[in-house]
Amino acid sequence: MAIPHSVIDMIGNTPMLELTQFDTGPCRLFVKLENQNPGGSIKDRVALSMIEQAERDGSLLPGGTIIEATAGNTGLGLALVAALKGYKLLLVVPDKMSREKIFHLRALGVEVVLTRSDVGKGHPAYYQDYAKRLADEIPGAFYIDQFNNPANPAAHTRTTAPELWQQMENRVDAIVVGVGSGGTLGGLSRYFADVSPQTEFVLADPAGSILADYLDSGQIGEAGSWLVEGIGEDFIPPLSDFNQVRNAYRIGDAEAFTTARDLLRKEGVLAGSSTGTLLAAALRYCQAQTEPKRVVTFVCDSGNKYLSKMYNDHWMLEQGLLSKPQHGDLRDLIAYRHDEGAAVSVAPEDTLAIVHARMRLYDISQLPVLEGDRVVGLIDEWDLLNAVQADAEHFSLPATRAMTQSVNTLQKEASYQDLLATFNHGHVAVVLDGERFLGLITRTDVLNAWRQKLR
Repeated sequence: MAIPHSVIDMIGNTPMLELTQFDTGPCRLFVKLENQNPGGSIKDRVALSMIEQAERDGSLLPGGTIIEATAGNTGLGLALVAALKGYKLLLVVPDKMSREKIFHLRALGVEVVLTRSDVGKGHPAYYQDYAKRLADEIPGAFYIDQFNNPANPAAHTRTTAPELWQQMENRVDAIVVGVGSGGTLGGLSRYFADVSPQTEFVLADPAGSILADYLDSGQIGEAGSWLVEGIGEDFIPPLSDFNQVRNAYRIGDAEAFTTARDLLRKEGVLAGSSTGTLLAAALRYCQAQTEPKRVVTFVCDSGNKYLSKMYNDHWMLEQGLLSKPQHGDLRDLIAYRHDEGAAVSVAPEDTLAIVHARMRLYDISQLPVLEGDRVVGLIDEWDLLNAVQADAEHFSLPATRAMTQSVNTLQKEASYQDLLATFNHGHVAVVLDGERFLGLITRTDVLNAWRQKLR
């Protein structure tokens, strides 16, 4: 086998995997592992196709600047190809994008402009309108516009579809896809209309997106909100082709994230949030069939971009997507329970350098100081600053030299009014069961609990 000279040469030709640990009814379910592309997603194909087409038609000149609006993966693909080809890249992204994606983009030298994810098309802060405006304002910039760029679906007609068809030995009964820009659906539909017009297409749509409703009624309704990244829209993407779509499934965030987490635990595949939506829809479709079918869907991207979100139990709890047993007391408001091994703490003999490192690692501003299960103090950033400002060598001092020993505590049975009074006095709530430490409650924890009641 020839050794590639660039990772660009490694885009495409991704493997196919049959899933065997899920209930697929009478069907066989296969996933095309697009997370194996060098940039980690199916969008590497699209990025390469759009940039090379722009080079061919003269829209993109050597050393030029590319501008795009993206929820993440197209941006990562563009960043990879742009870096290797010597282009500057500016991306406008909605603020619901995972931190891992943003860190990845910036590591590749991309200028990232965050904008609101709670506004629709026509609003000046809407990510596509924002990107187009920047492209008009920046001399020599090229707006690559994945939502209207014919090189987007062409990538799938030319590469993804024939690979899939060959890997499935020319036998595909149904393909489950999501729609963001519409390129995957449009490109696959074009290819399969020629080679296998009887192949059904199934839409996996996040609950809140308008696309499933549009397919069912022909009407464009009002969009809701969803946390899944990369698919679902509040408008009909021009590149999408719904002519071969026979079924549409609305998948809520909780089902999507849980299904993606199950895919890791059952099949060992670390996939992103949109894959959870696609797989949940594929499973519903398979289980609804009365005769055997060969069904294909996609692992659209790698789950390593979502470790701080859907693979984080505490984030899932904060979003109301996981539940835990309720006790009817203050324990229900503790986000990180000590008795469950989740609370971050230090021991009295731990140095202030360790205190500082844990505050930075976990992005928190105060820590309980524990001897076993007993609270002996509390240390916050102000205590730390006062202890080390005179001499940096004081970072070697033990936590006992800086902590506050007078700690206001609440028993788990304390009233809600007692909790609010603690906040009113400027304290974090330290919750105990007798002398045993259970955890901290912050104002943010209470706000998160209130927000979950609205879901």
